[in-house]
Amino acid sequence: MAVNVLIVEDQDIPRELFEIYIKSSEKFHHVLSISSASAAISVCKSNKVDLILMDVMTEFDRSGLDAAEEIKRQFPDIKIIIVTSMPEYSWISRAKKCGVDSFWYKDGQKAGILDVMERTMAGERIFPDETPLIRIGNATNHEFTERELDVLKELTTGDTNAEIAERLFISVATVKSHIQHLMEKTGFKTRTELVSEARGLGIVIKNKHE
Repeated sequence: MAVNVLIVEDQDIPRELFEIYIKSSEKFHHVLSISSASAAISVCKSNKVDLILMDVMTEFDRSGLDAAEEIKRQFPDIKIIIVTSMPEYSWISRAKKCGVDSFWYKDGQKAGILDVMERTMAGERIFPDETPLIRIGNATNHEFTERELDVLKELTTGDTNAEIAERLFISVATVKSHIQHLMEKTGFKTRTELVSEARGLGIVIKNKHE
């Protein structure tokens, strides 16, 4: 019996590609495609869904990771594969904590996603070892420590060093030190330039619910 697949993707091209790939395989059946993760739970309640391809950033700023966590609570047997093209540093670990079954960076390859789907349904948990390599200024995202990335993510809020320090449970001096290291590594002259570039490249993305 074919695996029933729900697609949660707000971008036309990847959504249409997923639909084509699924329909080309006898192993999978396309149930529905939706643009917002907020509707995924209701779809699962009214349809037989075995597998979900879930983007992280969906319509109306709904987080696919938040939706995945709730779906796993209500429907633990439904398999979920997070699919994204964004290199945000914290999403892989967050997906694991949410109980997501697999994680796949979109590459447009039919064989890639179908293989991950088949292996996930067979019980494997497939996660990349690291985020895609992205150059930012004179550095790459892989040259930053996790704590530097934590601070960089908080910088996107526009809050003060004191507010960031309080949220991360570190001192203001430590926040300043991390910012200085980030500036030195990238070669940017202002924190505004640093934050703008990091956010634009998708290296750090601050969810409004975080």
